[in-house]
Amino acid sequence: MAELHRTIANAAAMHRFGVDLAATLLAGDLIVLTGPLGAGKTTLTRGLGEGLQVRGAVTSPTFVLARTHPSLVGGPPFVHVDAYRLGSAMELDDLDIDFARSIVVVEWGRGLLDGITESWLDIEIERPQGRALVTSETDAAASVLDLDHDLDEPRTVTLAGHGPRWDRLALV
Repeated sequence: MAELHRTIANAAAMHRFGVDLAATLLAGDLIVLTGPLGAGKTTLTRGLGEGLQVRGAVTSPTFVLARTHPSLVGGPPFVHVDAYRLGSAMELDDLDIDFARSIVVVEWGRGLLDGITESWLDIEIERPQGRALVTSETDAAASVLDLDHDLDEPRTVTLAGHGPRWDRLALV
């Protein structure tokens, strides 16, 4: 498993990181995003959508669970999943996502994707401690308010590649 650590200065840089990362992605790629509410997962995902040149605004799919964005340039569809409210891999499977032909990003997906594919990219985003934006699980719905713009501070991003696709992790 290859691993890479980066410091991302602010929300604009997180978005740019997503745009740059998109240039390395192929159909069948799976990215699992982990981090607390407000860490920048949706900002990164917006950057991926821009870099992949997909149709539609990339927003948090908290209430619809998954959104598919068709490519505007003949590339694979981009699927954005918010697994926060899912309790098991079976519930994720019920979404009937075409993992093999799409580029899929799953927020809150750690532990729900075993057996989906032999390769995936795990991205963990950490923000400064002691400045929590959300204090309880009942505030989870607030994630649709784009809290990742509230604290425009540096984030630590750890990328961990799993499987043959990511053996040589030399990304953006």
